[in-house]
Amino acid sequence: MIPVLLADDHPFMRAGIEAVLRGSRYTVVATAADGDEALAAIQRHEPAIAILDVRMPRRDGVAVLEALRARGDRRSVVLLTAEIDDLRLYAAVRAEVNGIVLKNGAEDALIGCLDTVMAGGRAIDPDLVDRALRLSLDGGPRDAFATLTPRERQIAQLVAEGLRNREIAERLTMSEGTVKVYLHAIYKKLGVENRTSLAMLAHASNGS
Repeated sequence: MIPVLLADDHPFMRAGIEAVLRGSRYTVVATAADGDEALAAIQRHEPAIAILDVRMPRRDGVAVLEALRARGDRRSVVLLTAEIDDLRLYAAVRAEVNGIVLKNGAEDALIGCLDTVMAGGRAIDPDLVDRALRLSLDGGPRDAFATLTPRERQIAQLVAEGLRNREIAERLTMSEGTVKVYLHAIYKKLGVENRTSLAMLAHASNGS
């Protein structure tokens, strides 16, 4: 049996993927609900393949992939996603992701993807490959923060610098409640779920 780690913050999705793998040559040896848990579990269980949800708390799947590659870990990584934005797609391909599976249809595509990856190939939808190529030819994805207002960009930058809501409110002379309203709008525009993911996206956008 081939050991697999499965990281997804939704228990229902984890159960569904485990059901898809049941009876195959792949067995889930560990699960995780966020990116930090995934990194710890990978180190503890040494799976042959890590299946990572793109959007998770603490670290998203792409950030986990980048962390693995940064420490020289070349194990196979397959990203599982409902959709993937240009910034994450570009980063994932640059970090040599082995496969990307869309959640819509994962029950039919996942086993084939894992088989391709285990055979040394890459299993990425041709449309995603074309998108990544176009982004590369264009010099990379556009600034993810271009959709934000100047005030939203300012707040996002302060979050990236590690300031808490109270500190941001004091710095910008506004209430904590107003900061929270701004953050909610920022999360929605950028497709992130928390301030950690926002900070990581800001650092990636700045090239740091």
